[in-house]
Amino acid sequence: MIEFVDTHTHLFVPEFDDDRTAVVQRAVEAGVSKLCLPSINSDSLGALLDMCNEFPGVCYPMIGLHPTDVNAGYRQVLERMREILKSDSRFIAVGEVGLDFYWDETYKSEQIAAFKEQIEWAIESGLPLAIHSRNAFDILYSVMEEYRSCNLRGVFHCFSGSEEEALKLLTFEGFYLGIGGVVTYKKSNLPEILAKVPLERVLLETDSPYLTPVPYRGKRNESAYVPYVAKALSGIYGCDLERVAAVTTANACALFTKIAEK
Repeated sequence: MIEFVDTHTHLFVPEFDDDRTAVVQRAVEAGVSKLCLPSINSDSLGALLDMCNEFPGVCYPMIGLHPTDVNAGYRQVLERMREILKSDSRFIAVGEVGLDFYWDETYKSEQIAAFKEQIEWAIESGLPLAIHSRNAFDILYSVMEEYRSCNLRGVFHCFSGSEEEALKLLTFEGFYLGIGGVVTYKKSNLPEILAKVPLERVLLETDSPYLTPVPYRGKRNESAYVPYVAKALSGIYGCDLERVAAVTTANACALFTKIAEK
């Protein structure tokens, strides 16, 4: 059976409270055998870890403070999360972290400081990063440059930037582009951009419940829809679905090494 990895899904959020078990079952039946769950804030960690306890070997936790959840009290939140990271060996990555200036720049300096601190976690722990960036490319790239020699690895989640941005990000060895439902949208320029990106630098994701791929766009997204993203990539790369699955799954296991241990 073809195997996929959803490298970014928020199945622990309230949108799935009514049918979470069924959602996981549908994913596994669709060949999506591993689900990587990035945290949003410290309040979300309980539900996230509960999922990983309920579905061991399928659900894998990350830990990080999402940039839009950074506020004046972020240092206290990071202190609590860092203690949890140090005490629990299950975390596969530091994420979802990064910069987001789309809605609000009130805590711009705090976002940058929080991002840098969580990069330090990745360095200390040897874990990869799951990086979020929205309306923040230049600053994010500048921050990343400061750590270029630190052997970081990770994924630029939900990439939807320009060709120039894609190629600049891929100068960071050990990093991948996370591709989800946007690649299936009629007006998306991702197909043209990805034609310049090796499949060996791509990961599959949903970001569910958001960014649902065609033909389910407009409905709640879920991990079972990963094959629709993979199908779009098979067209872009001119190969069969089996190759897309094999390469992207190998990429995911190479990055998130703990998911390959079981």
